Amino acid sequence: MTRSLKQVTALLVALLCLDPHGRVGSVPICTHGPTACHVPSLADLFDRVIQHSARMHSVSNDLHSEFREELTEVILKLLMAWRDPLFQLHQSMAHQQDFNSFSSNKALEMGDMAHELRKGVEKIAEKMRVLGMLGNTVPALSSREAMLPVSESEEAMSDYELLYCFRRDSNKVQNYLKILKCRIVPEHDC
Repeated sequence: MTRSLKQVTALLVALLCLDPHGRVGSVPICTHGPTACHVPSLADLFDRVIQHSARMHSVSNDLHSEFREELTEVILKLLMAWRDPLFQLHQSMAHQQDFNSFSSNKALEMGDMAHELRKGVEKIAEKMRVLGMLGNTVPALSSREAMLPVSESEEAMSDYELLYCFRRDSNKVQNYLKILKCRIVPEHDC
């Protein structure tokens, strides 16, 4: 047998094991012995493979959509979570003699920037909804009920720890936005 004929035979045997529900290898080739064995035509085999491929594409498309929604939601939640801690950092720096007014103003500026960035991401999310890229599951976090209460552990966090965590989270937000852009607008050579 030639090599290409062996490959075709192996492919046909594998395709015979596909059942119409998309499970591979779950149904024997002949369910009632060799006399009741139905050998599907090549067209039937192609139909099965195409159906299986369509299901696989549908599942991957659903997963891709879920990934976009979850990533957008994580970005918005991270930005919203920093609203109160950054305001408290500004208040703390304004009342401590160790920090000058420049540092206090920087803390206030970071809070304003996080707020503006969140509004920008919300606009992107709304545009993605309009274009059908996002469902309605990504909440708009502008409402009062979406604001996270400040826990006592956050109040006890030192200014240094707070700045360290904010720096880390702001880097995450930047990276997540880049990933989201590459997933949505792939023509920008990401």
